[in-house]
Formats: sequence, structure tokens, C-alpha cells
Amino acid sequence: MAEKKLMTYEGLRQMENELEELKTVRRRENAQKIKEAREQGDLSENAEYDAAKEEQREIEARIEELEDLIKNAEVVDVDEIDHNKVHVGSVVKVYDEEFDEEVTYYIVGTSEVSVFENRISNECPVGEALMGRSAGDEVEVETAAGINKYRIISVAHNEGL
Repeated sequence: MAEKKLMTYEGLRQMENELEELKTVRRRENAQKIKEAREQGDLSENAEYDAAKEEQREIEARIEELEDLIKNAEVVDVDEIDHNKVHVGSVVKVYDEEFDEEVTYYIVGTSEVSVFENRISNECPVGEALMGRSAGDEVEVETAAGINKYRIISVAHNEGL
């Protein structure tokens, strides 16, 4: 049995929407591309056919991946958590001592990570160090570059993560 993966309700909803799009729209569009490429004749030297078949493999692989993620999702129930502590679904403002700056992290499940949006996993070194901590706590995180120190300024919870 696959391991359950924590995620936010919003993350689950986004995956369900993507899965629906892939199954209902992208599959149909891809099937049309394959059909049109087949009508051009000789498939052995047909770049459009090869590209459409590759796209089909990618779509089917993503569908399989999303179905597995959704099946094994464990959505964090915001009504059952201590809102003073960091959990999946928390918005955490920290002071980064090394860079002398405040940074806001959104703690999400591993399948929802986005470096560009400061959405970090509860399983990455910084996310793991913050889990279960409260405002005022100081944490040290060992990284490849050395030890980073953070002071938690605030913890908030946002169902719309």
C-alpha cells in the first residue's frame, strides 16, 4: 500500500481539476492530432505523428501520477490542528539570520511545492524544522551550505493555500 501524502485542500482541488482537464480536453485534442497525422500517410517519417504519440505518453503518465497522488492524499483538516503551531497549510513568516530578511513560507505537501511561490514541503529541511513550532521559536537547519538560523515571527493558517 502506498504511503499517504499530506496536502492542503487547495492542492487536492488543483490536482483534481488538472486530472479532469487531462481526461476530458487534452486526451480529445491529442486523439485529433494523432488522427490528422495518420491521414498524412507514411507514419515511419511523420514528425507530427511521432510528436502526437509522445504527447499522448506524457498525458497518460501525468494522469496516472495524478490518480495515484489523489488516491493517497491525506488532506489536512484545519479544524483539527493547533493554529499556534506550524502544520501543512501554515503560512509562516520567519526572520532569516543569514540574509537578515523576513521570508514568508507556505508549508504544503510534497506534491504541491513551488520554489517560485515560496511553497515548501513539510518534508524539506526548512519545512521539517518548522513543523510543530510556534511564533518566537528559533530553529536551525542544516543545509549543504551550512547551518541556517530562523526565528518564527508568525504562524497563520489559510485554507486557500
